[in-house]
Amino acid sequence: MALFAVHYTYSPSTTDGRDAHRASHRAWLANLLEQKVLVSSGPYVDGSGALIIVEGTDVESVRGLFAQDPFAVENLVESSNIAEWNPVMGAFA
Repeated sequence: MALFAVHYTYSPSTTDGRDAHRASHRAWLANLLEQKVLVSSGPYVDGSGALIIVEGTDVESVRGLFAQDPFAVENLVESSNIAEWNPVMGAFA
């Protein structure tokens, strides 16, 4: 399995919606953690987005998985970028 960095960008106009759906979003992520798909995740402190690191087979399968995120289902993610990541040093290498 490869590692993928999923970068979410949020709009200030979706703050209330994200607040309303945060519990289901985090429950969805917790399920990925239990399945050992999620490696790490968290929002940027300025509220502009989030970084989620997952294991997967290819970009398309990760894209399909993240289409199921409650934030995505509720159209609360302004944009997302998914890239295969090759850590060469540190905790994720």
